[in-house]
Amino acid sequence: MVKIVWTDFAINDLNEIGNFISENSVRYAEITVDKLFKSVEILVNNCFVGRVVPEFEDETIRELIRGNYRVVYRIVDDFRIDVITVNSCAKPIENSDAFLNDGL
Repeated sequence: MVKIVWTDFAINDLNEIGNFISENSVRYAEITVDKLFKSVEILVNNCFVGRVVPEFEDETIRELIRGNYRVVYRIVDDFRIDVITVNSCAKPIENSDAFLNDGL
């Protein structure tokens, strides 16, 4: 069974998304963050379901598009997936703190 690990960067992204949305609607913020968090559950049975992130062209760095967000993950091995970042589709992925600081 695959273990899904949320990196600190990805958790911080979810918090920022929630804080931003909650300025207009606390309830919608909760719903959005919950859906984004649960969206990776599909990876437990099929880690290759997401597409390869085009900016990196690395088979192990993939993404799920959920609404206006990109949930980017790395297949570490057959037993572990790291969720790297949750990024707005409008924001260049290369500007994500996760990629700037992780050296990808």
